[in-house]
Amino acid sequence: MTSRLVSPLRPRDPHEEHRTASPLELFTDLCYVVAIAQAALTLEHEIAAGHPGHGLVWFAVSFFAIFWAWLNFVWFNSAYDADDTLNRLLTLLQIFGSLVLAAGVPDIFKEDFTLGIVGYVIMRVGLVLMWLRVAAGHPERRQTALRYAYGLIGVQTGWVVALLATGGHLPLWLFIVGIALDFAVPFVAELAGTTPWHPHHIAERYGLFFIIVLGETILSVTLALRVAFDEEHPPGELWCVVAGGVLVTFCAWWLYFSRDNANILTGNDIGYRWGFGHYFIFASAAAIGAGLAARIAYYGHHAEVSDDVSSAFVTGPVAVFLAVLWLVCLRLHDSSVRTAAVFASAIVALVAVTFVPYSELWAGIIMVLLLVAELRLAAVGADS
Repeated sequence: MTSRLVSPLRPRDPHEEHRTASPLELFTDLCYVVAIAQAALTLEHEIAAGHPGHGLVWFAVSFFAIFWAWLNFVWFNSAYDADDTLNRLLTLLQIFGSLVLAAGVPDIFKEDFTLGIVGYVIMRVGLVLMWLRVAAGHPERRQTALRYAYGLIGVQTGWVVALLATGGHLPLWLFIVGIALDFAVPFVAELAGTTPWHPHHIAERYGLFFIIVLGETILSVTLALRVAFDEEHPPGELWCVVAGGVLVTFCAWWLYFSRDNANILTGNDIGYRWGFGHYFIFASAAAIGAGLAARIAYYGHHAEVSDDVSSAFVTGPVAVFLAVLWLVCLRLHDSSVRTAAVFASAIVALVAVTFVPYSELWAGIIMVLLLVAELRLAAVGADS
């Protein structure tokens, strides 16, 4: 019975066959998406209220807080995953912290980090205890684990001190400093010895999270459409949002999974760039939903922004998604000028259609054309 409650936390085999995400990991991802939904919804409201610049900045800030908490948990569980009672309790503690963070996301847009930092404290308690378990159960990586634990404690203490000193209203520059310190923890810790993460497991976790983010995007657009169609005279342009939103979302999913990401994760250097670069992939995917919902509000005359501004919040996130997808994923499969030119052409076309009517529909058509080209390029690459 004792071994079921608490068992030694041993490293997972990075070459383990048939490694898949556990039900607890999937549950964790779903709970983090609650925070993403809050960030996307608040961004939509900021755009509609005529504050697109303010909304974009604080969406980027709040989304990074969500992404960073999720990323730390994912990479830890790829290296160490004892399915005992204590591990489950510590994971559930982190999930609870993510829900507190989710509740504080709208406040972050008001530049109040109080709930966000409280949520982080809860999550960090669970993660620090996990790293201390590693220090006790994996002697070869004891120094690495202790660096993680002490680094997390030190940085989180700094966040709490900043919270108390500012009353929760951290200036943006102080947030950036705190993020830089948080960002340094894994780099410093891994200098003492790398943790044995599993490339196929990491690729699967990221892929599943991307699917969940796209699902949230579809949900936000569906809810906005439902409200618009319930009006007595819904504008006909809503059908452009339906068609464009479906094409963009479906093509984004297909492009992301057009090649096997696990094959390119061959070491920490690539893994870090690939893993951290997904911040922009996930954030842009979530922002697409907010942009489409803002377009619905614009067509229904419920938004205080211009046609071009609301349009840019659709084409812009799609362009960022394509640029980063090529940079951190597809380029590692195929670095040819031909493939780069295809993606660059699509990005230029997206910028151009920002200023034409029904831009969301044109964005969907561009994505379809790009997908056709990418599938042909991937087939050629597989045959060569």
